[in-house]
Amino acid sequence: MKRLFPIFPLLAVLLAAGCGQQTPIDRKALAERNSPVVARIDSLASLSVGNGEFAFTVDATGLQSFPEFYSKGVPLGTQSQWGWHSFANPEQYAHDETLRDYDFGRGRTEPYSVQFNEPGRSKCAADWYRVNPHRLHLGIIGFDGLAPSEVQSIRQRLDLWQGRIVSRFSAKGADTEVTTVCHPHRDMIAADIRSAAMLPVVIRFPYPTGGHCDDACDWSRDDAHSSELVEQSEGHALIRRTLDGTVYYVVLDFEGAQLSQTGRNRFVLTPTAEHYSLRSGFYATAPADPQPGTDAAIAAAADYWRSYWSDGAAVDFSRCTDPRAPELERRTVLSQYLLGIQCAGSCPPQETGLTYNSWFGKFHLEMIWWHQAQFALWGRQQLLARTLDWYPSVEPVAREIARRQGFEGLRWMKMTDPSGTEAPSKVGSFLIWQQPHYIYLAELVYRADPSEETLKKYYELVQKTAQFMVSFAEYDGLGNRYILRGAIPAQETLRAAETVNPPFELSYWHFALSTAQKWRERMGEGRNLQWDEVIDKLSPLAAKEGLYLAAETAEDTYKDIRFTSDHMAVLGALGVLPQCPLVRKDFMHNTFDWIFDHWNWGRTWGWDYPMTAMNAVRLGEPRKAVDALLMDKRTNTYLVNGHNYQDTRLRCYLPGNGGLLTAVALMCAGWDGCRTKNPGFPDDGTWDVHWEGLQPMP
Repeated sequence: MKRLFPIFPLLAVLLAAGCGQQTPIDRKALAERNSPVVARIDSLASLSVGNGEFAFTVDATGLQSFPEFYSKGVPLGTQSQWGWHSFANPEQYAHDETLRDYDFGRGRTEPYSVQFNEPGRSKCAADWYRVNPHRLHLGIIGFDGLAPSEVQSIRQRLDLWQGRIVSRFSAKGADTEVTTVCHPHRDMIAADIRSAAMLPVVIRFPYPTGGHCDDACDWSRDDAHSSELVEQSEGHALIRRTLDGTVYYVVLDFEGAQLSQTGRNRFVLTPTAEHYSLRSGFYATAPADPQPGTDAAIAAAADYWRSYWSDGAAVDFSRCTDPRAPELERRTVLSQYLLGIQCAGSCPPQETGLTYNSWFGKFHLEMIWWHQAQFALWGRQQLLARTLDWYPSVEPVAREIARRQGFEGLRWMKMTDPSGTEAPSKVGSFLIWQQPHYIYLAELVYRADPSEETLKKYYELVQKTAQFMVSFAEYDGLGNRYILRGAIPAQETLRAAETVNPPFELSYWHFALSTAQKWRERMGEGRNLQWDEVIDKLSPLAAKEGLYLAAETAEDTYKDIRFTSDHMAVLGALGVLPQCPLVRKDFMHNTFDWIFDHWNWGRTWGWDYPMTAMNAVRLGEPRKAVDALLMDKRTNTYLVNGHNYQDTRLRCYLPGNGGLLTAVALMCAGWDGCRTKNPGFPDDGTWDVHWEGLQPMP
């Protein structure tokens, strides 16, 4: 099999680790000791297999036998990057009808795609485009006729090293064993089943709900869609799925069983032997080539995952004596697996990955850094590059957003789908911190692969992204400076109409524009003098009494709960980003101390903890970096499967996992110019962290 990741020579690994001569990490042992084990039916303990393009989540039976029971936990999803659906649009709503003009004092009105409060056609259009398209649940595959109470003596393990779930249990008075894998290069699962009870398998197809946050399964509308058996032979079937204007195909191959259609959207696989198997592939168009066999799929998955763990970076906490170290190692290992199966595809990931729908299955471009910056830092830059290839496909949409608002270059949308259509939002359309992400991520790919080919691949969009940023920065003649206004910052509790100079965005503008200038120099182009003027005259971060404000206009930052809730984005100005001239380190230290002691931690998100930790690392506070990363808060909970639990709505939240990995990389490998070994861990003997292959942050 072609390897996805470069194999580091031993000497290079040791030098990268900065740890002198040492025994290489036992990658297999690291993966195996952190492989999750499930011993009971638990709706928050479902396990998944996948490949970045497709994922399949199972319950304790190794299949999707109890989707209703798990629907309010971590649901049993079958999702892909290509599987989307739209309800009918009989009123012919156009996206232009979702636009409303705003005046932010730039001498013109600017149309933004928003949700409307007032009834009427514009509200209906915005509502339709917010829901459509939505991501599909492609189909449920589980044992037929079982109740959760009938499944006993559960012994289920996700074997991380081989990328397989092995589920053992007793049902109908007999033992059953199921091995479940996802093929690494096809949207196909394989299940090898040994059951003395000869349990039948049911394949059911739901209609989509169009819900904001759910499992996308509406079982009440069987007549609204169809599943046509268009091809059948011994051990093989091809099913065509039709849902309104959406069509996709499912291929079933099986041994030791017979298939029958038992309903409009229901099929049953009845075993004829105690050992039987099936492969189920999901396709946007009817496949021309046959699917590989079950044994071949299991072998391909094992080969892929051995390479994944062997060829990327690794961090071993087994020598640490701090009692929290095993939990940090568990989170770190499981996060690598989850991001590899959920977020390494040809489109940016949704915040709940390919597990279940949040925000209608759409993805958020301001979150892509949190999902995927870690891939480049952990030696898996090819997976980041695969997702970045999506951006050129939506360049015309981003160009049009900038044009209609009177800006140059490309304004990247916030909440969207593979088409790049901007989802109407009262918040998302006004965000700007998704803008520099493309430059930052392209820079990470270049640092991992500093070649002319890399420069040429990303250069044009890096420059056009910077063009928008320059045109968005507004010159304040009275202060002889450039300001940022007319935007909702990353700390989304602030309002666009009254916010000037949010601190994280200012620092991010400085970093991204400076990086875009470096790209010009690498390509042999001269520096853009206008860009240099903006960089040099960007406003410094606003402070009051030695503490940084949530924005220059938020003078009551430390009195108003609105400014001390949600994301403490000011900390991203040094942590996510390197030191820049806009930031005073003493003021940032004061701000960190206040936030650490007084923030409304009950109103934060999963990536806020790693952001806080990264700030602490750059400030030379390793003990507080560890404390922040492992803070005992609800939104910093990591389930047995590794998912970052937020609340009853977001039972998994992958930006938290990605942020954790980025923070751990910084805590180990540091940043450009850092000479401290493991700068994010206390040098007191309790954190003897061993790592290989990590790259420093900028």
